[in-house]
Amino acid sequence: MKTRRLLVALALLAAPLAAEPPSAVAIRNARIITVSGATLDRGSVVLRNGLIESVGASTSIPADAWVVEGEGLTVYPGLIDALSTVGLNTPTPTIQTTGRRGGGPPTGDPAPAGPVSRGPEDRPLNTSYLLAADQITLADRRIESYRNMGFTSAVSFPTRGIFAGQGAVINLSGQRPSAMVIDPSAGLYLTMRPNGFGGGFPNSLMGVIAYIRQIYLDAGQYKEAKAIYAAHPAGNKRPEYDKTLEGVLAATRILLPAQNPKEIHRMLRFATELKQKALLYGLQEGFLATDVLKARNAAVLLNLRWPERARDGDPEAVESMRALEFRDKAPTTAAALAKAGVPFAFYLGGLERASEINAAIRKAMAAGLTEADAIKALTLSAARLFGVDDRLGSIEPGKIANLVVTKGPLFEDRTEMKYVFVDGVKYEPAPAPAAPASEATR
Repeated sequence: MKTRRLLVALALLAAPLAAEPPSAVAIRNARIITVSGATLDRGSVVLRNGLIESVGASTSIPADAWVVEGEGLTVYPGLIDALSTVGLNTPTPTIQTTGRRGGGPPTGDPAPAGPVSRGPEDRPLNTSYLLAADQITLADRRIESYRNMGFTSAVSFPTRGIFAGQGAVINLSGQRPSAMVIDPSAGLYLTMRPNGFGGGFPNSLMGVIAYIRQIYLDAGQYKEAKAIYAAHPAGNKRPEYDKTLEGVLAATRILLPAQNPKEIHRMLRFATELKQKALLYGLQEGFLATDVLKARNAAVLLNLRWPERARDGDPEAVESMRALEFRDKAPTTAAALAKAGVPFAFYLGGLERASEINAAIRKAMAAGLTEADAIKALTLSAARLFGVDDRLGSIEPGKIANLVVTKGPLFEDRTEMKYVFVDGVKYEPAPAPAAPASEATR
């Protein structure tokens, strides 16, 4: 036993020291899609300490850089899922395609039933104080699968209840959860899901709207009471701390669901009434409301999971003209928004395979969206809508080194994902698994 230990120790002493990671990485002679500026048909980009150091057609390569030969490759900014639950410590998402107003991200299982609420003073379905930045887990397997598809960042939100919680912009890589956070205050995610029959207040859409309105009235009074007490504490009773109202007041923006023109009009008016900066999400019938969206300077998050016929439905059932038109026209929304000058970004809406995502984007492109606008909707536009475009979304010096390097066009199924860089750390994605035969033949 002693002899074996001695041999192991000698072997360790004789082994070469582990190589130090390179101080810089340079991708040389590649096609570079900067998004924020001109495309470089042949250029180089240098990464150092997790940031983009330089990019250009004549960028010099540092002597200490580890060089990636980019001949025949294309470099894009890392993709961003603009409304997600990826990375959060939540139950496995249950993907729904119908019955969820606005088409938000996949949600976890319903929260356990509590005492039946009798009115807004009970603050039902309000967890506005929850911070996605505090719920990140490295155990979420979607982090790696998203990254393998070229997604380097996500804007992830709690999704339960009406006031679900505060989202965070996160990178999809890190040694610990805190290292993944880019911005912990992406906004407050709201739904229009009532308690349902027997669940207590609010148990209808009208009740939900009234409840949200009351919460914001209460928050205004709460804020005023705190200010008065802070100015004159002596002789005055302090306001009772309310974490649900604290969460509401802390939000930098709110996210509101809207699908069709009626809901779009309603939510735009509602945001104005609440005096809140808002992003609308869902919007697959946004092609019918581009005028009002433009007139109100609205910004939207567009669900990439286009409507489709239910796979388990009756194949002989006759669909309504309304359903057929919705399914046919929904993919035209992106082009209509781009043409009208309405800022928008894509979110995956539960799509989890590269083939599904690529097919959805190609549908939008076939309906008139340019490739440049499609890339922008998954990069710079997403970053801009959440106020992090000074850090993410394009290939510019000083920004976070999130890049995707491909062999072939980004949205083609045969394109090889060569490298993904997150915070300057290089990953080599494994080849995507083949699609099931039933899907391949659709």
